[in-house]
Amino acid sequence: MEEVSIPPKEPWIRRLPPVAFALVALMLIFFFYQFVAGGVTLLLARGKVTEDNVGLIRWSTIIGQLLCILIPTLFLAKRRHGNLVEFFRFTLPTPQETVVTIVAVFALQQMAQGYMAMQDAIPLPGPLKTYVDIFKKLFEETYRVLVQAHSPWEFVLVVFTVAVVPALSEELLFRGLVQSSLEEATGGIKAAIIAGVIFGAYHLNPFSIVPLAALGIYFGFIVYRSRSIVVAIAAHFFNNFVACVAIYLQLDDDFVAIAPGSTPTAQMILGNFALFTLVFVGATYYFIHMTSEKE
Repeated sequence: MEEVSIPPKEPWIRRLPPVAFALVALMLIFFFYQFVAGGVTLLLARGKVTEDNVGLIRWSTIIGQLLCILIPTLFLAKRRHGNLVEFFRFTLPTPQETVVTIVAVFALQQMAQGYMAMQDAIPLPGPLKTYVDIFKKLFEETYRVLVQAHSPWEFVLVVFTVAVVPALSEELLFRGLVQSSLEEATGGIKAAIIAGVIFGAYHLNPFSIVPLAALGIYFGFIVYRSRSIVVAIAAHFFNNFVACVAIYLQLDDDFVAIAPGSTPTAQMILGNFALFTLVFVGATYYFIHMTSEKE
């Protein structure tokens, strides 16, 4: 009697539907990064980031992102898809595509300043406003201490901590693992929007969730149009690098490009928002035109 060979059963990670796989991956990485790595960092900081422990916190952040975001992302993608270059879309964008997206990201940053000013102007009841102001100040002070550099060498470490590692780790997770998986079920634009909103929420900063989500959606859009995750990594790096430079040069957090050396008035903020909205629309239109053959 002839034996019938039974093909080996596929691993469970390949049997999951695309959306389920993306959700499982997000939950696993969220747990490891926010609770495990975040818990270790919180213990090292003793609940507060100060000038005395900021170096330790920076290295803890770097190691946490590499061990709890980048490596699990690569492992899960390899187990499910095998070909990482194809899955993550590791193709080089054209120089024009990179330049146009950098211009658009800078415009988005300036538009975000206008949005944040409008958000801050929303009237809140007295007790609620007090608590919101306390938490907002805590977020801002912690970030400033983490990003502030007092020497060129410290600035290099800050850039590596805040711009290089997050650009690589977060883009491979959100625009690579999550968005590419969602595209199998929802299509490109919907996947970019969903992954972008998750990106905004993932940072656990309620005061910046809308600008972060908008940035995430734009990163997803340029990956979908260019078929290259490299362009999103470059844009993400530029976005964070500009923040590092602004703080290193001791510019205000709410500086506007049309008047970087002065305290912006409401008219300046509004004019800046209008100007860079036009810049963003123009850059995005040009980017769509350049990538029409790749779509």
